[in-house]
Amino acid sequence: MQPPGGHGSTAADAEDPPRRAVEVLSPDDKVDIASEAHALHISAALAELDAEFVGLAPVKQRVREIAALLLVDQLRARFGMAASRPSLHMCFTGSPGTGKTTLARQMGRLLAGLGYLRKGQLVSVTRDDLVGQYVGHTAPKTKEVLKRALGGVLLIDEAYYLYRPDNERDYGQECIEILLQFMEDHRDDLVVILAGYADRMDVFFRSNPGMASRIGHHIDFPDFALPELMQIAQLMLAGQQYHLDPAAEAAFGEYIARRMRQPRFANARSMRNAIDRLRLRQAQRLVSAGGQVSGAELMEITAADVRTSRVFNDTAGTG
Repeated sequence: MQPPGGHGSTAADAEDPPRRAVEVLSPDDKVDIASEAHALHISAALAELDAEFVGLAPVKQRVREIAALLLVDQLRARFGMAASRPSLHMCFTGSPGTGKTTLARQMGRLLAGLGYLRKGQLVSVTRDDLVGQYVGHTAPKTKEVLKRALGGVLLIDEAYYLYRPDNERDYGQECIEILLQFMEDHRDDLVVILAGYADRMDVFFRSNPGMASRIGHHIDFPDFALPELMQIAQLMLAGQQYHLDPAAEAAFGEYIARRMRQPRFANARSMRNAIDRLRLRQAQRLVSAGGQVSGAELMEITAADVRTSRVFNDTAGTG
């Protein structure tokens, strides 16, 4: 197996130690795991993961396990032990707005730091970016996307839409076959992450056993609880130098509870949209009032800004 970060190796040198190793250690030698994790930027990547993600404890734990496995594999290689590259293709399942794209980006950075990817960039696509509408259109579209993703992570959102067995003239199967070939031939230079709802991904994998066999890690993203959504919203507001006054905070908690029961709720994405509308209503209130305004007032969201939302008087509203 080609070592992490290696490219262009032949069959003769496929078992060489990873490039990071400058010498083969003896069994009695010692290495400090914490120092190695720091040198490979693993500690920083995991700290960033904790800082950027609210909740999602099972997701964070799975990422730590993957990072630990890859680190130990590199240490084993330094001692001359077998350390074959594990399958790094993944499946992320969960509702919209639960952080799948953000984690895919973090995984790219982490794997690049470990030397398992050359660059670690994220290329995020859907079916429309891969599948053509006429004969001869799909292959070049798919290959162009894969070319951009080489050296990094390719995230295919709602990947089950690639497969449409009810349509004999659909070209999704051609795309899947090209993906499978690239996932095998470039497994040392590309990580493919399929994302979508868990039940639909299960159907997709049953219909495409070749794809299922290439996925090494399945990570499920739970929906956020109300306190977590409030924390996410407050972090978003703070990042834009806004804050909720006490009455607004109470009103926004009620807003979240109502919004969670309504159609098309998308977790953190819905919080971002809600904050955009809060800013619009705050701006309208300040401009309509006229007169002088302080810096503190420009930062403050009031309960009136929150309760103007249609969510409080329209069961179908999402504002």
